[in-house]
Amino acid sequence: QVQLVESGGGLVQAGGSLRLSCAASGRTYRRYTMGWFRQAPGKEREFVAAISWSGSSTYYTDSVKGRFTISRDNAKNAVYLQMNSLKPEDTAVYYCAALYSGSAYAAKDYDYWGQGTQVTVSS
Repeated sequence: QVQLVESGGGLVQAGGSLRLSCAASGRTYRRYTMGWFRQAPGKEREFVAAISWSGSSTYYTDSVKGRFTISRDNAKNAVYLQMNSLKPEDTAVYYCAALYSGSAYAAKDYDYWGQGTQVTVSS
């Protein structure tokens, strides 16, 4: 069992930055690939970024490449999403999720989810 709690969301102007954090609990946390997804009103939940259990591999959706950086600190049971050069289209609820086996890009393959944190980017 893994419990996930996101924090760090908020309101920011376009071009600004935010850093999301995901605190994980559970003995097996370090075995999981960790991902960030987002869901805007009226839209499907979409993949944003993921990082392998060791941190050696990272994955990004095209729209955030070069702007967002995912990282993890297994000693602190934490995952982070540094978001720079934010755009109004980045506005969404951001979710942290844990994947044991499957595609890092597929929400349906993830085993555990946090409750989400709102990110709003004003123009």
